[in-house]
Amino acid sequence: MQKIITETDLRVAILQLESKQTDERILMKEQFLLTVETLKPINLIKSTLMEAVGSGDLQDNMLNSTIGMSAGYLSKILFQGVSGGPVKKILGTALMFGIKNLIAHNPELVKSIGSGFFNLLRKTIRGKDKNTDNPDILETAGTE
Repeated sequence: MQKIITETDLRVAILQLESKQTDERILMKEQFLLTVETLKPINLIKSTLMEAVGSGDLQDNMLNSTIGMSAGYLSKILFQGVSGGPVKKILGTALMFGIKNLIAHNPELVKSIGSGFFNLLRKTIRGKDKNTDNPDILETAGTE
């Protein structure tokens, strides 16, 4: 700011400061309203859910854990059968947790095995589709 020598300079300085104060008051009100809107419970929940959904690591971890738990539970059911003795149940539970941890901690292995399985399944399905699309095969199959 410059030195104020005359009464006119004082009035100009006061007007400038009042203008600056008005601008800052408007900005403060806008920031306050934005803060109030952000802190509403529904908006806090929305923002938290959006962050959780947007997080790729969280999605991968949840997917890996779900696949691990499913595979572990399936292996337990296959191992102990419908009804099993107490020892078989304990071993089945240990097997379930072991497979769950193995799959949850090695997702790349599971993805590679899964993609290989789906590629094999896709090739098998395509092979069947090729056989049904060929009329010669259908005619020879019908004459036998």
